Amino acid sequence: MAPNSVSTGQRDSPPSPEQAPGWPLPAAHWLDQLPQGVALLSPSYTLLQANQSLLAYTGLSLQELQGQPWLARLHPADLPSLEAQLLKLKQGADLLLDCRWLAADGGFCWHQTQARLLPEGQVLLSMSDVHERKEQETRLRQADDLWKLALESNGDGVWDWYVQTGVEIYSPRYLQMYGYSPNEIQPSPAEFDALTHPDDLAQMSLDREAHFSGRAPLYSNEHRVRCKDGSWKWILSRGMVISRDEEGRPLRMVGTHTDITARKQSEALIWQQAHFDALTGLPNRRLLRERLEQAQHVAWKSGRSVAVLFIDLDHFKEVNDLLGHAMGDLLLVQATQRIVACAPAPHTVARMGGDEFTVVLSEIDSPQQAEAIAQNILQALAFAFRLEGERVFVSASIGLSLYPADGEQIETLFKHADQALYMAKGAGRNRLCRFTPALQTAAQERARLGNDLHDALSEQQFSLVYQPIVRLSDGLIHKAEALLRWQHPSRGLLGPGEFIPLAETSGLIIEIGEWVFEQVALQVQDWRSRFNPRFQLNINKSPVQFRSSGLPNGQAQGHAWARRLKELGLPGQAIAVEITEGLLLEADELVTLHLDSLRKAGMQVSLDDFGTGYSSLSYLQRLAIDQVKIDKSFVSHLKTGAKELALCNAIITMAHALGIEVVAEGVETEEQHRLLLEAGCDFGQGYWYARPMPAQALEELLKTSGRLGKT
Repeated sequence: MAPNSVSTGQRDSPPSPEQAPGWPLPAAHWLDQLPQGVALLSPSYTLLQANQSLLAYTGLSLQELQGQPWLARLHPADLPSLEAQLLKLKQGADLLLDCRWLAADGGFCWHQTQARLLPEGQVLLSMSDVHERKEQETRLRQADDLWKLALESNGDGVWDWYVQTGVEIYSPRYLQMYGYSPNEIQPSPAEFDALTHPDDLAQMSLDREAHFSGRAPLYSNEHRVRCKDGSWKWILSRGMVISRDEEGRPLRMVGTHTDITARKQSEALIWQQAHFDALTGLPNRRLLRERLEQAQHVAWKSGRSVAVLFIDLDHFKEVNDLLGHAMGDLLLVQATQRIVACAPAPHTVARMGGDEFTVVLSEIDSPQQAEAIAQNILQALAFAFRLEGERVFVSASIGLSLYPADGEQIETLFKHADQALYMAKGAGRNRLCRFTPALQTAAQERARLGNDLHDALSEQQFSLVYQPIVRLSDGLIHKAEALLRWQHPSRGLLGPGEFIPLAETSGLIIEIGEWVFEQVALQVQDWRSRFNPRFQLNINKSPVQFRSSGLPNGQAQGHAWARRLKELGLPGQAIAVEITEGLLLEADELVTLHLDSLRKAGMQVSLDDFGTGYSSLSYLQRLAIDQVKIDKSFVSHLKTGAKELALCNAIITMAHALGIEVVAEGVETEEQHRLLLEAGCDFGQGYWYARPMPAQALEELLKTSGRLGKT
């Protein structure tokens, strides 16, 4: 066998002591006092000499040890590593290796094994007992493996970073999360730092340094990692330094990666839903406030202005009712596109709900600039909308307020824009109105009046007046319309136009309407019993009352008004309920049920201000209207040859064909009376016959013939 080959076979013939020149000292030298075992091996690794510590460890004599292959005492699992080290030893390198050697009790113990090649080719070997250390390392490694296994069982990826050496070990699950195999990623923190989203690197470094320095007890950071397929995955990285050097510098840090992509997507969806309108994709009220705050801050620094526009689409509900909500949604989407086109970034367009939009115009130099944009919006919305083959026209009303001229707080700007919008709608719609102090005064007056309205009923400040309705053929009073008046303590007598909108907004109209009905029912009972058993009183009913009918389970048969008439011994025809065309356009199931309940009770339904709205004539038949009242705007211009006469003739002819009575409102001249009579109109109402009057005054007329014709 070659002298430098490694073998575990039979040893060479044991030399005598004088043949062992490699053992430089007598056997009884102080080496026998060392705790570690020391051996002298031949170039072929047979045992030549051993000190007392080594003999004691093996439990054998020198001759017994020399009688067996020395390397055979090595644990089989450690033999390949030792043989590799021995080959390097022959090339001049020192040997240092932890391996297990057979002990006297038959077990294997760990020893730090060192060897050096002597000039004669012999090997000087020493063995230091490190069994306890190796056992402790094994226990630590097993514990390490245990918690890593526990973490991976929860789906987390585990990383183990040796900070000073720049080595980072990744668990299989860690790499699987991103689609990488072990041979594609180097064991270095720089590898995954390079895969981190650039926007997240700065915060990740700050969080890492906070833990390294001891300011944070744990490392925790959320960031995005680029996967092998190019997608980004949100992860939560948590870790802790588990060992530091004597100067406190981190040596080893362990932690986990948890996939939080689904959570981040849910959070993003929740944020989207909380800040944006689902139909139009516009910012909602919440995000609008944030944008307005930002715009105010920029304007404050630059000395410029911010404009707030409140926009309502006129007649939008009619589109919903006539064409359906799907078409209404389509109109809102198209309206959004037109508004955004007129007010692109940095401006903000938001949807507040329904057909209400708000625009924040940033960096405005003058009120005129804001007004010009608002006018552009009005013009853009005035063009026809094409909704799946249908051409639809709407307009808009806009209220405008300016920061800081009209207010510095958001709520103030909103309030002032809303007041301006109220004025724009009241002025006829399809227009822009800018906030002024006068609007504020008017709004304050409305608020005070609304407060006073709460006490009006209990303080008995309401009263009724009656305007006769005359049958044109004989001039007799057959009907009258009951009209509400409010005797305000300081403002005097107020007509319904001054307080009914406030009553509707506050909900007081329900209580007031019930009071009016009760008074009218008692009055018509009295007049029918004393003057005319077929006399009829007309009563106005607000759309708000229809929508607050209180009909249980939608069953209209038991309507309270019908029951009350029955209690008074009155037929339903004693009262006619006047409604507006706007209510017909809003005729949903609840309104239809309410109208049906009135008809089933025998009460007549009169359509007021006919001709001024946008209702389809089909409503007249579908909802069984008994009476239409031609609006005074047609009657006031009535004269021979006028187009208004042609319109009145058409209305009368159409109504009679449907079996509907016709009342002309606002008759003020003899000519108007005559033309209506010639056209076949059934009844007339207006100053030509009589002004609204207290019940006692009308009663005096009824005591006579009740005739009011002046021809």
